[in-house]
Amino acid sequence: ANLIPVGEDQEPMIEQTHEIVRAFNRTYNTDVLVSPKAVFSENTRLSGLDGKAKMSKSLGNAIFLKDDVKTLEKKVKKIYTDPGHLRIEDPGKVEGNTVFEYLSIFGSDQAKVEELKAHYQRGGLGDGTVKKELLEELTALLEPISTKRRAYFEDKVMLHNVLSEGTRAANAVADETLALMKEAMHINYGLSL
Repeated sequence: ANLIPVGEDQEPMIEQTHEIVRAFNRTYNTDVLVSPKAVFSENTRLSGLDGKAKMSKSLGNAIFLKDDVKTLEKKVKKIYTDPGHLRIEDPGKVEGNTVFEYLSIFGSDQAKVEELKAHYQRGGLGDGTVKKELLEELTALLEPISTKRRAYFEDKVMLHNVLSEGTRAANAVADETLALMKEAMHINYGLSL
């Protein structure tokens, strides 16, 4: 693979791979190995549901593609908002407010998101209303994914076949690359009977 979708925290591993590729190709005067290019999404990091650090499975502050609607609803209700926004009529802050961070990224109607931000900042808009809007957006995005995922996991035979075929295809490419590497290194001692 020469395009690798990764998070920005994986960039050092991609650079290490570049060094290995360059060293191998230079040492054996070949171009067998190709340097991969890291592909980052526009939004490389999401804050965790608790508003701290990044979203992480190990920190227990993440939303997963497998989450069903009920699980998603529980998680959205717990999302960090503005701690100074105690009453609906109080003006709230959108900076550092995880709900608005997510709406800015996942909102399908950004004009509506901007209206919600303005309303929240001037007061008169409760956290529950904003979280409900986020839940609708996330449900629309994630429910088809989690439904398809469940269907795949329920059909174990199909899943096994897809994994087996993918493994065979990957092994064929890896075997070809390994043979080219051995040839470049002059250690291709294949036995023919």
